[in-house]
Amino acid sequence: MHTSSSRRGRGRRTAGNALVTAVALVTGTALLAGCAGDDGADTGAADGGQIRLRIGTFGSFGYDNATGAKLYAEYEKSHPRIKIEESNVADGQKYWDTLKLRLSRDSGLADIQALEVGYIAEATGPAMAGKWVDLGTTGGADLGAFLDWKVKQATTADGKVIGLGTDIGPMAICYNKDLFAQAKLPTERSEVAKLWEGDWAKFLSAGETYKKNAPAGTAFHDSASGLFNAVISSEPVQYANAKGELDYENSPGVKKAWDTAVAAAKGELTAKLRQFDEKGTWNAAFKNSRFATVACPSWMTGIIKEQAGPENQGKWDIAAPPVAGNWGGAFLAVPKSGKHTKEAAELAAWLTAPAQHAKVFAVNGNIPSSKNTLASPVVQEAKLPYFGDTPVGRIYSRAAAGITPAPISRWDGQVKTFLTDNGILDIEQRGTDPAKAWENVRKLVHDKIDR
Repeated sequence: MHTSSSRRGRGRRTAGNALVTAVALVTGTALLAGCAGDDGADTGAADGGQIRLRIGTFGSFGYDNATGAKLYAEYEKSHPRIKIEESNVADGQKYWDTLKLRLSRDSGLADIQALEVGYIAEATGPAMAGKWVDLGTTGGADLGAFLDWKVKQATTADGKVIGLGTDIGPMAICYNKDLFAQAKLPTERSEVAKLWEGDWAKFLSAGETYKKNAPAGTAFHDSASGLFNAVISSEPVQYANAKGELDYENSPGVKKAWDTAVAAAKGELTAKLRQFDEKGTWNAAFKNSRFATVACPSWMTGIIKEQAGPENQGKWDIAAPPVAGNWGGAFLAVPKSGKHTKEAAELAAWLTAPAQHAKVFAVNGNIPSSKNTLASPVVQEAKLPYFGDTPVGRIYSRAAAGITPAPISRWDGQVKTFLTDNGILDIEQRGTDPAKAWENVRKLVHDKIDR
């Protein structure tokens, strides 16, 4: 999907893949600019004129006509009255903050809004559930085609389905074969996977080995925050307890992820980068080969392709992760306040149908959330040219089979941001004492989240 700092977190994710170049690419508060209050260029459905549908996304969803699967062009060709525009930013947290503001005002929204899984519990909660069109009854989507747990995540307490699944984010580890070879580590993917099989502590041990022979100016891993997200994604208990209540302070998953990320930061195993930073430093580090590994949910493969560039094609490979997990995934939702909710719901249903899931996967590697597509030869036998003969489909479909979704609360996405951007990043970049960083996170949660 797409990814973002909240995922994906596209991040599918965002919270998906490579940063989108869409019909309309905007940043800041303009990212959610919808048909409401615009220049009136579309004449509406009633008089037979052209209908402009805007889609607000984060990261990359792989739909666009430039680097994606060209789904917008395909839909427009079969629906001559429809013109699609995508507004996109990389940072999922900023996207969500702005989306919440626009929802509270019922204005300025796109006709279709992407929702990251870290915020889906809030979107389906009491304060927001009534803001969305029920896509179980509007638009013609086949809910039975999706993974059952994916539909459940987007279902409100009274049974309305407010989002249709795009992708999921099964985990792997992507690694730079050239840097591994220079550091005297194995480069064949099955041997690489054995370095850390079954234990994130082994992953850190591999990092220590890399560090001893690291090429100058490189680090084993890109980001301690990214590592935190990877570890937490593999845990059965994350931010919420079994009742869906926020309970991060008592979560064994959060403790393991925090301790692992802190160990990586303190051990200088990372390049001290913030994923999806606005300055593009993390993106540039792919091209400059500044790190040897990155936690790699399926949507990350497109980011590597886009940011590492053609000069690094063939240098990256994909190995199984220490522990299976799901980082990211997203949904498409239709705000009730839109001008063209019927047409928007139909487009959302088409974009998330199994046939389109397969097309996006073939181009960007986003692992589909539809059951039959996930099990199809299109996915199982797939390879991505940028990664050579790597059996990408087999690696990620096996990882997907091991996913057991953790309970989620409405505050998961925000707490994740506090833990990574305000906790782990401070330790990694500023040398903040871990105990102080943890207290800073607790204070942020107390001050910013109304429980």
